[in-house]
Amino acid sequence: MKQYVVGIDLGTSNTVVAYVEAGGDAIRVFDVEQLTGLGEVGAQKLLPSARYHPAAGELAAGDLRLPWSAPSPGDDAVIGRLARTLGAQVPGRLVASAKSWLSHAAVDRLAPILPWGAPDDVAKVSPVSASASYLAHVRAAWNHRFPHAPLEDQDVVLTVPASFDDGARALTLEAARLAKLPALRLLEEPQAAFYDWLYHHRATLDAELGASRLVLVCDVGGGTTDLTLIKVQFENGEPQLTRIGVGNHLMLGGDNMDLALAHLAESRLANAQTRLSAASLSQLVERCRVAKEQLLEPSAPESVPITLLGAGARLVGGARTTQLGREEVAQIVVDGFFPMGAASEMPRRSRAAIVEFGLPYAADPAITRHIAAFLQRFAAQSREALGSSGAAAEPETALPMPDALLLNGGVFRARSLAQRLADTLGAWRGEPLNVLQNDQPDVAVARGAVAYALARAGHAPRIGGGSPRSYFLVLDEGAGADAAPRGVCVLPRGTEEGHELRLDDRTFALQLGQPVQFHLASTVADTAWQPGELADLAAGDFVRLPPLATVVPVGADAKTARERPVKLTTALTEVGTLEMHCIATDDASQRWLLEIALRRAEHEGGAAANGESRHAGLDDAIEAIERVFGARSVKVDAKEVKRLRAHLEERLGPRQNWDGPLLRELFGVLWERAGKRRRSADHERLWLNLAGFSLRPGFGYPLDEWRVEQLWTLFDDGIQFVNEGQVWSEWWTLWRRAAGGLNEAQQNEVLEAMTYLEAAAGAKRHKLPFDPAKLAHADMIRLYASLEQIAAERKIEIGERLLQRLQKPSENHQTWWAVGRIGARQPFYGSAHGVVPPQTAALWLDAILALDWKKIEPAMFAAAQIARMTGDRSRDLPPELRETVVRRMESANAPPTWVTMVREVVALDTADTGRVFGEALPAGLKLIAG
Repeated sequence: MKQYVVGIDLGTSNTVVAYVEAGGDAIRVFDVEQLTGLGEVGAQKLLPSARYHPAAGELAAGDLRLPWSAPSPGDDAVIGRLARTLGAQVPGRLVASAKSWLSHAAVDRLAPILPWGAPDDVAKVSPVSASASYLAHVRAAWNHRFPHAPLEDQDVVLTVPASFDDGARALTLEAARLAKLPALRLLEEPQAAFYDWLYHHRATLDAELGASRLVLVCDVGGGTTDLTLIKVQFENGEPQLTRIGVGNHLMLGGDNMDLALAHLAESRLANAQTRLSAASLSQLVERCRVAKEQLLEPSAPESVPITLLGAGARLVGGARTTQLGREEVAQIVVDGFFPMGAASEMPRRSRAAIVEFGLPYAADPAITRHIAAFLQRFAAQSREALGSSGAAAEPETALPMPDALLLNGGVFRARSLAQRLADTLGAWRGEPLNVLQNDQPDVAVARGAVAYALARAGHAPRIGGGSPRSYFLVLDEGAGADAAPRGVCVLPRGTEEGHELRLDDRTFALQLGQPVQFHLASTVADTAWQPGELADLAAGDFVRLPPLATVVPVGADAKTARERPVKLTTALTEVGTLEMHCIATDDASQRWLLEIALRRAEHEGGAAANGESRHAGLDDAIEAIERVFGARSVKVDAKEVKRLRAHLEERLGPRQNWDGPLLRELFGVLWERAGKRRRSADHERLWLNLAGFSLRPGFGYPLDEWRVEQLWTLFDDGIQFVNEGQVWSEWWTLWRRAAGGLNEAQQNEVLEAMTYLEAAAGAKRHKLPFDPAKLAHADMIRLYASLEQIAAERKIEIGERLLQRLQKPSENHQTWWAVGRIGARQPFYGSAHGVVPPQTAALWLDAILALDWKKIEPAMFAAAQIARMTGDRSRDLPPELRETVVRRMESANAPPTWVTMVREVVALDTADTGRVFGEALPAGLKLIAG
């Protein structure tokens, strides 16, 4: 039997642990032993989520000794309180806010990238490894105190932001696995905070919540703002609590406040021509964090000194000091992040967003405006929850307001912030809200995780209500087009979270090793559906949801059969996903997990799913492709082969208008006929052209990873018609178009192949079995520039080689495009940590500035890419150099968007994104990065 229930809040700023003995009800906070000074160990309730990476010989081994073991020889990082202290003293060696990086899809979160912007001589770790190290420290401290009850053997609940997507949650679980905590449950942080409040008031809930119908939980932590709405009803004196709304991911919290104060301090510490390095700014942020906490206290001093310690000759005079005043901190933090605007004010799309350390913070720092937008999104659900109490007091068009508020997160230790938000929401409502008291917002989430586990066991009130909809798996029974669609109920309305349903009466055929789609439909109808029950989806108010596309892998020990009969089990998780297990009927150990993000599907709405129809000309297009590449012996002359692309445009419209679904359908048709691509040089050229065009940019559409894996199997085969320059051109173009879907190892293999061919072609007595002039060097150059996953060192080598080639007047202008892409500050799809260093990029820019841009426009766009402002000072070029580029662009009549991207932090428009990629992107494809 497990002896303890343990809740872990792996926070952006602090990690907190709470626990209760099995059978008990006294939830305690676990004091985590950690280094509090050199050679000093203390047990504290907060373990700062921070790592300090000391220089060789900086700290003595004895200064870092912890009670449970000697420091690991492979990792001498300092974790916790001492790490934060040292990080405020020495720039560039502190890993902080790793949790924010876990949700940042524009970087490789498994790569060693932190501390962000640190010099090369500083050891680095991945966001996942950093998070794992905090959990491992907790595990070691727990096991030292409770050797009879190892943490890995207890009932552990780990909290995550409600807004974390599937990827961030998966990485959190991976961090736990690395910390040897593989078996745990996830819980959303706002729910945990409310569970803590419920548990502490479980004896008086009728009095505390009796007059409330809708609770807003606002959790503002170090890295995120998390919003949740909970409906309150009482039946027979017992509260019925239902979560009805969860906010989108919002990277906005205490880190942003610290950064805003650091920018103010920087303006006073640095001269007008100099910005602090990323490392020095990181040090300054840590000092401003401490000052903020002091100056927002009720008994705050008039001002607090901020000292930036010297870091070599760059900061003349060593340490420098300025002051942050109480009034200006209140103005920046209280008025800047919690302005008292109207409920109708929505978040502003500011171009001057706070962007630092590579993290994409919210463009508008006003948390109150984000709350207004959140309440607007869930107005219908809120109005229903409030019932007559809300409807009588306000017109139907007014924004329904919650009548109770729970504030959580370390930010709200400052009473001025808590009061400001309560006052603002009260003003919107027209009367004060019932503010639910939360005396310890730092530890509430960890305690609430324990309270949640107790609630699951029936020992405390539970947030329930279950699924607000019934979900159905749409059946494809081979019926005619006119037949009414049917679905089998996999999750009835009201199913509680964590309750597994078995559909034993239904058997399904699951295809293995090839793409499959699971189509879902939902309804809010009150019908009491039973799991496994069939429904006529045309008869009721059913909404079709975007399908889940996946490839279920064939196991290593699997039989040759590619289809298995399976039974289904389903469950609704606490983090808003529908978990569906497919269990083989002949071997219950063979299980396949499918996770469907229900919230995202609901936000996307059914319209998109219903509107995605098959192109009217697709069948004719398939027939045309079949005539050219099919297996049948059809007499097709060379002219018909050459005209296939034109024929497809006649059937499908101009190919620049072919959207993602149509393109991927075409790729599937072409892939089935890949073996016939070598019938002639025209066949090969055409197949390569169409396949690459249909798969571009190699990512962004469901199952693209699987498609690129299939395509990659052709790379070693190479081309058949090696003496045809057009075939070589299309070969390189195919891989350029699909490069975004290739991993680092595959891109390096492409690079090695090209390097070998170019070296062999340049030899005096080449041994290639074809004319080297046919290699299509211009297309190879564009492919070189598209390999964003390769190491920065390799990119520098390629860039330097291209700059040498540009000394020749005859060099193709596409080479300038390639130099711009390789030296770009913002990758098209690659991880931001892999860009060419700004010092190197600045040297390349000098060569481009020497040209006449009016004559060579590609050089001007290359300069815009290299000088583009990202807001991340570890990647951006010096302001004076960027200003030089701006002046040159203005004198050369550059498009205004190019000038703006160098001057401000902006996203590229569609046309310029296409220029970066090298051609137009598929219609409707929206890139995450950029």
